[in-house]
Amino acid sequence: MPASDPLASPLRAILADAQAKNRLPSVAGAVVLDGEVLWSDAVGLADADSDESATPDHQYRIGSITKTFTAVAVMQLRDAGKLDLEDRLDAHLDVPARGDLTLRRMLSHASGLQREIPGNVWDTLRFPKSTDELVATLGEAERVLAPGERWHYSNLAYILLGEVVATLCGMPYEDYVETRILQPLGLARTSFSPVAPTAIAYSVEPYTDVVLREPMLVERTGGIAAAGQLWSTVGDLCRWAAFLAAPDPEVLSPESLELMTSVQSMADPYRWSLAWGVGLMLARSGDRIYCGHDGGMPGYLANVLVERESGLGGAVLVNGSDVSPAQLTLALIDKARELHPPESKPWRPGDEPPAELATALGRWWSEGSEFVFRWHEGRLESRLADAAEWTPWARFERIEGDRFRTTFGRERGELLELVRDGDGTVTRMYWATYPFTRRHEVTGA
Repeated sequence: MPASDPLASPLRAILADAQAKNRLPSVAGAVVLDGEVLWSDAVGLADADSDESATPDHQYRIGSITKTFTAVAVMQLRDAGKLDLEDRLDAHLDVPARGDLTLRRMLSHASGLQREIPGNVWDTLRFPKSTDELVATLGEAERVLAPGERWHYSNLAYILLGEVVATLCGMPYEDYVETRILQPLGLARTSFSPVAPTAIAYSVEPYTDVVLREPMLVERTGGIAAAGQLWSTVGDLCRWAAFLAAPDPEVLSPESLELMTSVQSMADPYRWSLAWGVGLMLARSGDRIYCGHDGGMPGYLANVLVERESGLGGAVLVNGSDVSPAQLTLALIDKARELHPPESKPWRPGDEPPAELATALGRWWSEGSEFVFRWHEGRLESRLADAAEWTPWARFERIEGDRFRTTFGRERGELLELVRDGDGTVTRMYWATYPFTRRHEVTGA
């Protein structure tokens, strides 16, 4: 696509530098902001044998980014009331073993299930062709860690989640994703089989500049479909990133996406730079948190990341190896932020708060700390008076009368209760049972 001049040259330079230094046959990249693809480009050869140049419209295998589509499919079924994240696997699949795995832990790589299908599948590249064949292997599958003990990546878990989707919706997993996710979101260049133009899978010999073709694994059904079968372009991945930042409620409820981006397990327990939500990778870069996923298949590397707060994200696709696609995506995002910084949301005058809440607004004290309660965008909110600017405000929804439920932020899920005097003025509040008063008071006074 045409790129604006301020972005085109600097961002292409990042791709070109990575392609040359890492000896990549080709690399494609794109940047998105608030649902608009700001820039996309590609450097190198999609097909080295025919000297075909790569373009942003070339499909690459996206590998495990497929898992984000699987996770959205599971959450759609949750929204429809067909499953609960605490359901056991054997509530939906007739399995000979490991039926006590919960869907939540499988989605967040905290089930302890072994990484791959039993056997040397990545040596033979022969994967189960039917549900019965796949399920039969579970008798040999190990639980290598206790449930919830720590993060442990499992392709096998996601392959099984794909079978859960297929069982509950009554159609093949691939058909469900195509009709309920890809088509509604207009991801026309994302598919379970390659659709030309496609980039050829390559590896590069370590001590020469010779490229070798990798196996394409183009079969459409069975095997690893729910864990790594999809093909896509950087443009489509950026549109997917926009969805992960702000979902179309006709496809997935915002509440479900919020849950998907909440930390379930810590993938990097040493520096806390990488966590997992419900199906999404949560990467920290500086003070910013990005959601998305990496992908890797023989001869392909992929990444998509987006910062939900700003809607700024990016995607990278490679038909080679020896590069971190996530670091490359972040380099593109950082340069785009520098050259095309996201604008702050304009402030606009709001409506008057309900009259009965007027005396609940302002400053309150609890346990020696001062809080602010405000009416903002049609809801009651609160946070510490000296909170950093980036700190999210807790949000409340009225249950009935003077009882509210915390729906976001601090003390999420807890009750807020307002207490009034004879004139109806709010004189005291209880949030998660802690008293809030207008003046600093000694606890228990």
